[in-house]
Amino acid sequence: MSSSTNEIRRLTVADLAKMRADGQRIAMLTAYDYPTARLLDEAGIPILLVGDSVGTNMLGYDGESRVTMADMLHHVAAVVRGTSRALVVADMPFLSYATPDEAIENAGRFIQEAGAQAVKVEGGVRTARVVEALTRAGIAVMGHIGWTPQAKEALGGKVRVQGKTADRARSVIADALAVQEAGAFSMVLELIPAQLAAAITERLRIPTIGIGAGPGCSGQVQVVTDLLGLGSFIPRHARPYAHLRETILEAAQKFAADVTAGTFPGTEESSQMDQTVLDEVLGRSALDRSEGVLGTAGSAGIPLDRDL
Repeated sequence: MSSSTNEIRRLTVADLAKMRADGQRIAMLTAYDYPTARLLDEAGIPILLVGDSVGTNMLGYDGESRVTMADMLHHVAAVVRGTSRALVVADMPFLSYATPDEAIENAGRFIQEAGAQAVKVEGGVRTARVVEALTRAGIAVMGHIGWTPQAKEALGGKVRVQGKTADRARSVIADALAVQEAGAFSMVLELIPAQLAAAITERLRIPTIGIGAGPGCSGQVQVVTDLLGLGSFIPRHARPYAHLRETILEAAQKFAADVTAGTFPGTEESSQMDQTVLDEVLGRSALDRSEGVLGTAGSAGIPLDRDL
């Protein structure tokens, strides 16, 4: 979104509220590194989430709960450096917002040190007090309800849709209202039945961003590695728009084959120098080959390890 002078500027929470009010669907993607962030920003993606999914998708961890503040600060800063337009949201890692004071301290680091514009916290009613403390401190907060990966063990350990029963549906609605009233500017609805997600979206004043929550949300988010087809497993709720895993494998195999065959690098990937200059450097010039120049016949030239 640009001003009347068409300068590039970073989107704000107010811009997202206007998009919702205008009925414009909001696209959000995760980003974990500088080059990817540059491309997604150039593509016009309005929100980039540096998710704690960086742990499983980029760092080789066995779960999101292993991700630390140091990990997140490193990746958030890289994404911010790669963007000039997108609103960058930093995911608060596990146990970094256990109390309001801890939340303010850690969220403040994301804003001051890494340059994020907002943070995301998981949980509904149980996290409302933290959301309220952050917003009162002037920090923009995105909520996250439904399936919350950091609470995986508390939710039974198995990834599953939340809110299918009457009791659970009421609980999810209560979570959504609590997060909104605490001051969040938007919230992620993850793995919620489509009808329930649409009903929540209709009842809220703030944008909802769905993932596995059907088309009735204000916007949608995908994990960028799912979008690009980089993983060996694509969740049911994701849609790959490219198949880079196969592309990268094929490229790496072709490169290795060319190196083995001696066909890479070729002339076009190599640079040349004047042969007479090389002869001079290696002691193979006509002068070097003449008798007496080096005190010997000099026909073998100057050894490469000789002190020149």
